[in-house]
Amino acid sequence: QVQLVESGGGLVQAGGSLRLSCVASGRTVSRNAMGWFRQAPGKEREFVAQIAGSSGVTYYAHSVKGRFTISRDSAKNLVYLQMNSLTPEDTAVYYCAADSSDLLSSPSVIDYWGKGTLVTVSS
Repeated sequence: QVQLVESGGGLVQAGGSLRLSCVASGRTVSRNAMGWFRQAPGKEREFVAQIAGSSGVTYYAHSVKGRFTISRDSAKNLVYLQMNSLTPEDTAVYYCAADSSDLLSSPSVIDYWGKGTLVTVSS
């Protein structure tokens, strides 16, 4: 079993930056796919970014590419999401995800989720 705990959310003005962190406990996840999803009020949970388990290759949603950067510290079971040039459209609860497979796929089949951290971007 893996427990994921996010931190780093908060209120920021448009154009600002935040860094989200997710720490995994229970067992090592250094070779698991890990990533971030987000869910805005009234919308479905959507993919933001992920880092592949074996290769470390990163993938991003089109809406955040060039602004967000995902990284991991395997020794500390941590994954980060650096978010720059934030806009009000980035306002959402951000969820950390991990899976035993090499890549994250549909939210409905992902093994592990954190409880989320709220990011609010004011205009």
